[in-house]
Order: sequence, then C-alpha cells, then structure tokens
Amino acid sequence: MRIDIINPKAAKLLRDLEDMNLISIQDSSKKGFADVLKKLRSKAKEAPSLEDISKEMEAVGNNAKSRN
Repeated sequence: MRIDIINPKAAKLLRDLEDMNLISIQDSSKKGFADVLKKLRSKAKEAPSLEDISKEMEAVGNNAKSRN
C-alpha cells in the first residue's frame, strides 16, 4: 500500500497512530530512476545526460526488436 501525504497534519496524525501502536510505518527505501541516476552521476567524472541515456535505450530496444 502506498499513501501520498498531501497535508503535513496527516503525517503527524500517522506518527501519533504509530506511537499508540495502532499502525506501523516502514520507510520506503526504494529509489526512483532519477534518484539513482543522480547518485551515479555524482560519482562519475563524466556522466551522460538523461537525453543520451534515452537515445541509447531506444537504440538497444530497436536493435532487440529487429532481431525478433
């Protein structure tokens, strides 16, 4: 289950429910593609742009389609 919190008061309410042992909140450690990409770029001397990556992915996809 995923819940997007719109109002900050809802976050406090959820923490209060957790404090009363009515619910358990797990921190989601899943990162989105953009977050992973940002982390990889920070470690690289020269990082490809998102556009370069997209072009390469399209080329690989087209190559795979042509083999089938």
